[in-house]
Amino acid sequence: MPTSHTSRTTPATPATPTRAKSPLTHYTLAQLRRRRSVKWTEFPPDVLPMRIAEMDTPLAEPIADALARAVSDGDTGYATPGRLPELFAAFAGRRYRWHPGAQAMRIAPDVMSGIVEILRVTTGPGDAVVVNTPGYPPYFTQLDRIGLRVVSSPLLSGPDGYRLDLDRLEHAFTAGAKAFLLCNPHNPTGTVFTPDELASVAELAERHDVQVVADEILAPLVHPGPRRHVAFPSLDRPAAARSVALVSASKAWNLAGLKAALIVPGPEARATVAATDDELAEASGLFGVLASEAAFADGEPWLDELLRALDDNRHLLADELGRRLPRVRHQLPDAGFTSWLDFRELRLAEDPAAQILRTARVGVSSGPRYSPHSPPGEASPGHGFVRLNFATRPDLVVEAVRRMATAPAPSDGGGTR
Repeated sequence: MPTSHTSRTTPATPATPTRAKSPLTHYTLAQLRRRRSVKWTEFPPDVLPMRIAEMDTPLAEPIADALARAVSDGDTGYATPGRLPELFAAFAGRRYRWHPGAQAMRIAPDVMSGIVEILRVTTGPGDAVVVNTPGYPPYFTQLDRIGLRVVSSPLLSGPDGYRLDLDRLEHAFTAGAKAFLLCNPHNPTGTVFTPDELASVAELAERHDVQVVADEILAPLVHPGPRRHVAFPSLDRPAAARSVALVSASKAWNLAGLKAALIVPGPEARATVAATDDELAEASGLFGVLASEAAFADGEPWLDELLRALDDNRHLLADELGRRLPRVRHQLPDAGFTSWLDFRELRLAEDPAAQILRTARVGVSSGPRYSPHSPPGEASPGHGFVRLNFATRPDLVVEAVRRMATAPAPSDGGGTR
């Protein structure tokens, strides 16, 4: 695991960077507590909620306008794809230099349901699917539910962050895995995998006839720095050409409750996507489609403001951890708005989230949920970890770390009080 924080500065006093247009400072805490979504209702009111991946932002104006028009027109029926595929294709060309074919895309309610459907089409009962750990918890529960066997492939960790363990991937592929569920950018670590890593995955998948399914929901949220998102189907490799990517505006524009995603085939995977069940599209939400169209067509200025605010907050979190909880290790995420925090030196428990909630009144995600299928004889990559959502007001990031510094017992020397 990385052994030090990575931040720009470590100030002597808490820094709370703000911007006039920051989407993260639009609402007061009292206003946020009026929300009825999961984030702001799952804990008692004395808890700072930083568990679920929702952002404390207003809607981008083009999205709010599109939804207001639909409500005014009573346009609340069943969804059609509309212009969403072509607008996403244009967005992908601008942001990622990827030019997927719009006509072959299908809509789905969300990325996870799209993943399940593609795996239903490309695998059979009992087949092995490789998932990197730590990994998004629904991967494990949903793949189990449809009768697939999850094979964990832990990421490598070191001073420069997390990387794919290509030797372990090859071992799993050689052992007969039928599919690899690639999460890039990665949840929960925020890692953006390099073009060389992705090319190596494609080479291994081609050699062993493994279907690659790429969850790319965090792609619009890559932070400033050397990393850039490379869409797996855009690689000039046979395995990439027959891969399928799942994308959505839901994370980057905070639209998770509106239910719309896209299943995007590589050039040789169009028949695979065409074989998906029509009921998947029928379960999508019209408001999700309308909002996503507005996001991909006109939402980039808002997205750029958001990315500046998230960049401030990821550094602020690193600074505060370094000042108050120097024994909690983490790396700046390359993408997204969550940080994967290593509390093992404080010896709180295998699942520090419970103690942090009980003693610090901060709600964070339980690390062990991100690696329930650890290889035999190996420690779980999630034991001793939590995931924290920093897409909120900067002063709440500071307050969350201040509270967490009270969680370790006094004898642990975990942090200042």
